[in-house]
Amino acid sequence: MAGSKGDKYYNVFLDYRLWLKTISNEGIMGEGCFSLLLEIKNSGSLKEAAEKLEVSYRKAWGIIRKSENMLGFKLVDKQRGGKDGGHSFLTEEGANLMQAYQELKDDIDESIKKVTKKFFHRINHKTLSEN
Repeated sequence: MAGSKGDKYYNVFLDYRLWLKTISNEGIMGEGCFSLLLEIKNSGSLKEAAEKLEVSYRKAWGIIRKSENMLGFKLVDKQRGGKDGGHSFLTEEGANLMQAYQELKDDIDESIKKVTKKFFHRINHKTLSEN
């Protein structure tokens, strides 16, 4: 929240996106890819992950492949069919990247919350002082 009820900026919030990009500014991984990896980790299935995130299997697989190609290593491995059906799982590199990304996001969220609170305090205080 941007201030106390009644403050001029009470209903204003800060939003941001975190992206890993190449030096040539191509997106490698953002919230969508991260969410997909998290769902694969939790469900063990790319199909289930895609359904939960309401994207097609083809699109989900394309997101994973694009990130893998840009990174130069696999994020997800698949085990096809068999009597128990297929299974998808994060590679060690994929799990490490996902964990590091989550820690980075948590650290940035904490920092942004602190800085944003300071920002809104300043503008709300200045606005109240001017009245």
